Amino acid sequence: MFLIEITYTRPIEEIEAKTAEHRAWLDEQIADGLLILTGPKVPRTGGFLIARGGKSLDEVTAIMKQDPFAAHGLADYRVVEFAAGRINPALAEFV
Repeated sequence: MFLIEITYTRPIEEIEAKTAEHRAWLDEQIADGLLILTGPKVPRTGGFLIARGGKSLDEVTAIMKQDPFAAHGLADYRVVEFAAGRINPALAEFV
């Protein structure tokens, strides 16, 4: 599994101009089965994504570069791979 931290590097006005494209991209990744959960940080300085395993760190990193925020130089991405150990049974199908 992967935890992806997004940190905005540009003013929020520039982020908001690309937010609709970013959300459409997120919807594609959810539909493709990669992303399980997405959401903004509070306060809104970036966001977090949780992705399923089954891909390599390099593959997930390459996919993140396709996010409009990344493609337009609006945010930095930190992709961390982790092995889920203790899993709530309600989430088992997502691991």
